[in-house]
Amino acid sequence: MGYFLSFAIIMVSNKMIGVALLYIGIAVLIFSVYCTIKDAFKRFRIKRFEKKYYVSEEFLATKQRTEKYIKDCNELNEHILELRNVRLSMRKKDYGKSSYYDTSDWDFSRPEYKKHSQSENVYNCSRTVCDNARMQPFKYVCKYFDLKPTEEVLGKFENLLNNFEAAIEGQRLLEKEKWYILHNIDSETPPIIKKYGMERFQKELGFRTTAFKNLEFPHYTFQYVSPGGNASTRCDVVMNIDNLNRFINYLSENIKFHKSVAGQRALMTSALRQRILERDNCTCTKCQNSTRNEPNLLLEIDHIIPLSKGGMTTEENLQVLCWRCNRSKGNKII
Repeated sequence: MGYFLSFAIIMVSNKMIGVALLYIGIAVLIFSVYCTIKDAFKRFRIKRFEKKYYVSEEFLATKQRTEKYIKDCNELNEHILELRNVRLSMRKKDYGKSSYYDTSDWDFSRPEYKKHSQSENVYNCSRTVCDNARMQPFKYVCKYFDLKPTEEVLGKFENLLNNFEAAIEGQRLLEKEKWYILHNIDSETPPIIKKYGMERFQKELGFRTTAFKNLEFPHYTFQYVSPGGNASTRCDVVMNIDNLNRFINYLSENIKFHKSVAGQRALMTSALRQRILERDNCTCTKCQNSTRNEPNLLLEIDHIIPLSKGGMTTEENLQVLCWRCNRSKGNKII
């Protein structure tokens, strides 16, 4: 390849541009073929090594030694997915359905019409409503998405916040636990596997960890499209951790409490969650396991009497459970 490039430089100096380009093209082609053959040979070597390694006594011994820990990781992974997949069974007001056609004789281009959406989380409104929703998002979300300020609705959002925070913490701890397991067997892992085959190595060990995407927080959209279809505005209200905390406080200020006397009911916010963890010394009240014994243990806040069975968010009705005990308890009263 160096020969062709040198010759190309000579041709350029002699103003033979066409010949120079030809030699440069040949050099690039030779380099490309070389790289392809080199990569193919490297993949062949890796596959041949993997075929022998994954049936070797060395690997099978490593797999057997880490089996219990990986099983725990996989179960925690499934639990986190369950927490993430909680949805609110609420809908915006149903105003019915219709079909709309533009039957004008003029072939107008109205690009903004394409932004119309009939999704449950989208409210098509006037520009005034869209602008007002930007200024008072919680008020307009409650009004146009039929979220009544009741203890039942408040309980659902509290549960949502509790689950999201547990899922975020669980995801962080899961990655730490996975790193800890792989770090402990790092000296036993062949360099070629560490460099080129870690994805398959984890799969062969038994990891089923899902590649988590960002949490899909509930979001509500107000959308205005002009009658002419040439202008539009949009206001998105995303119920992330910060907004969920704020929304829970907003609802509580507008609720006429029936199940509890106002002032005696706590709000399941991030601050209360942390307070309960500290009160119970970061220890599961059922199995007594704690983050002192298991640093990557996921602890959750549980309603002793579930909200669905008349329980309330009061400090006396809240307890710390590890994810294993909370998963087995479910919606039961123990």
